[in-house]
Amino acid sequence: MHLSEQELIRREKLQQLVEMGVDPFPAPLFPVNITAAYIKDNYKGEENKADFADVCLAGRIMSIRDMGKASFAVLQDSTARIQIYVRRDDICLDEDKSGYDKVWKHLTDIGDIVGIKGFVFTTKTGETSVHVTELTLLTKSLKPLPVVKEAEGQTFDAVTDPEFKYRQRYADLIINPQIRDTFVKRTKMVNTIREFLNERGALEIDTPVLQAIPGGAAARPFITHHNALDVPFYLRIANELYLKRCIVGGFDWVYEFSRNFRNEGMDRTHNPEFTILEWYTAYKDYLWMMETTEKLLEKIAIALHGTTELTVGDKNISFKSPFRRISIFDAIKENTGIDISGKNEAALREVCIQLKIEVAPNIGKGKLIDEIFGATSEFTYIQPTFIIDYPVEMSPLTKKHRSKPGLVERFELMVNGKEIANAYSELNDPIDQRNRFEEQVKLMERGDDEAMFIDQDFLRALEYGMPPTAGIGIGIDRLCMLMTNQPSIQDVLLFPQMRPENFEE
Repeated sequence: MHLSEQELIRREKLQQLVEMGVDPFPAPLFPVNITAAYIKDNYKGEENKADFADVCLAGRIMSIRDMGKASFAVLQDSTARIQIYVRRDDICLDEDKSGYDKVWKHLTDIGDIVGIKGFVFTTKTGETSVHVTELTLLTKSLKPLPVVKEAEGQTFDAVTDPEFKYRQRYADLIINPQIRDTFVKRTKMVNTIREFLNERGALEIDTPVLQAIPGGAAARPFITHHNALDVPFYLRIANELYLKRCIVGGFDWVYEFSRNFRNEGMDRTHNPEFTILEWYTAYKDYLWMMETTEKLLEKIAIALHGTTELTVGDKNISFKSPFRRISIFDAIKENTGIDISGKNEAALREVCIQLKIEVAPNIGKGKLIDEIFGATSEFTYIQPTFIIDYPVEMSPLTKKHRSKPGLVERFELMVNGKEIANAYSELNDPIDQRNRFEEQVKLMERGDDEAMFIDQDFLRALEYGMPPTAGIGIGIDRLCMLMTNQPSIQDVLLFPQMRPENFEE
């Protein structure tokens, strides 16, 4: 392992600490009784000085200003950064009272984690600080933090290199603590969704990640091998068919936050491992689902921001219901002037040529319509818009439209030019479902590696009878991008997939 000069110096300091009898990685139960944010928000000087006369907090040293017999430093805990004042005459780590000079001044580095006890005061410059009376080294940092500029020792520039940000997220979180807010809001968003669903009687459940048949979506799966059973298995591309089995079994409303895996491309809105919320509700349809989705997104926006009006990039987006509704054929016509309704596969290929859209020769009518919509229309819908009433060829798991032959009762929710949700009045006719699966097999035989498999067990479940059901899938990562104003899916994933590093180089 190659070590930099600074890493070698820190290891020498580590050895010196050990020789002095100072444990650089102790295991104490450190009695933290306050946070940096609480001090900064609530300390009022002489007004409540007594309440902050005995504070104990722990965190990472982010900067040090040596002033001879005293030092100012910045301590960062999980809530904020606060200035601390360390004076030679106030702390000692050994009997000859040389701990300040030996340990603090010469062996303590930026990045070390310390515990401090002391009292809060206000400096002559008006900054709330902690006067340290007792200091404990809790963790010695052996690797220096990435170099960032400082202004007066306390204000740090953000590191923006995406290679660093995504590969070393732990270091990014240290030096750019403001990005934690994205992940705090993500958790708050998920909790808001759970609250919304639980209040309405929905039941959260778990379904298999390893599946014998990758069903519920049109996507290329990851393949693995089950050694005990000696059979191939797939990482799930969707949890839809298992949730529907639960509806067959008698549950009225089930949901799951599902970690899914699709062996496909990566870009600013796609990651091969992603989180989706799916729920299925008996005796409802896609019209009810649209209204419920509007209410949910309103609730999320207000919970996170106190308003339904959000800024996303350079756009203002309103999550105030109701959202616009337009059929996929009308959406394409609105953006191209071409009416593709009723066209067969050959005619659709001609439209693709006319619009200069490159398409693979082995895809069928449904995929062609999807390609046309994606290339000409999807990106134009910035405000929340339900694209509704898809052709049956695009939706092998969806109930046929009750009044429009050749269409199904389906919607996709578009926001900021991207799909956020996909929902159906679910197909519950086992004979029709078998026919749809068989059409997918034909597409697979033509070379479409995203076509669906036939799931015989799911068909058997439908034969027992599934009540009329509405179902939806909501992309949690993309929704989080919107709700936190992040431009890339990698910015809302703590550890996005990346090519493995070569540590031997």
